[in-house]
Amino acid sequence: MQTVISELQLQQRVRELGAEISRDHPDGVHFVCVLKGAFVFLADLIRSMRGTITLDFMAVSSYGDDAASSGQVRVLKDLDSTLEGRPVVIVEDIVDTGLTLAYLQDLLRTRAPRSLRTACLLSKPSRRQTDVTVDYVGFTIEDRFVVGYGLDSGGQYRNLPFVAAIGD
Repeated sequence: MQTVISELQLQQRVRELGAEISRDHPDGVHFVCVLKGAFVFLADLIRSMRGTITLDFMAVSSYGDDAASSGQVRVLKDLDSTLEGRPVVIVEDIVDTGLTLAYLQDLLRTRAPRSLRTACLLSKPSRRQTDVTVDYVGFTIEDRFVVGYGLDSGGQYRNLPFVAAIGD
């Protein structure tokens, strides 16, 4: 296991992202957290922000238990609240192929939010299979399988306070 992003780097960048999102949404924002991987990122992000914040959770899967995306997205848990007329930011742990995020963005646009933006902790642009917009990016990383800070491998390692590469 090799540390890719330290705990201190994560804390600093998440605070910066919180300030950017707060600046862009002075009247408040509604977050849609993509479970399970983004929950740690979301928790730290909202604690770094001021103003009105609401949130909801959605669970989707394109990986199953595999390390590679299947390309087919399934909604496992839908939202509990309406998005109509609200400024919405999707919170993702990692944007890899872009297929899951493109699907989510298309789905959530049909629910008539006032605005729809996306924040991701990690971006792997070298793996993109579709053109997808990410408005707030924590870190751009190489094509390595990473865990920690909410990201897992077979349900393990989510509790690490840093991001590490495994299997290299």
